[in-house]
Amino acid sequence: MKVCGPKYALCGLVISAWGVIQLGLMGIFFYCKSVALVEDLPLEGKTFSSSKEFFLAADKGFQQNAINCWIAAILYIITFGFSGYQFYLNSRSSLSV
Repeated sequence: MKVCGPKYALCGLVISAWGVIQLGLMGIFFYCKSVALVEDLPLEGKTFSSSKEFFLAADKGFQQNAINCWIAAILYIITFGFSGYQFYLNSRSSLSV
């Protein structure tokens, strides 16, 4: 069943492919605890009594952000599959007309 047209399906394919690449790489960088991404950790408004407590909170934030990026990448993979299927249906119907 066609839900969207060929241009919309192609746009979904392109955006989904880029989303998978970007979020997959960001998940890897969060997992490796890249210092460049420390500003994206949920540490604002918290006070830490020791550096050990800060590093434990930062490690937890890096881990959670990596998981969130990978979940979003999986959702983009699903969107990529749906858009690819719609593009296939639209190209198939245009050949038979």
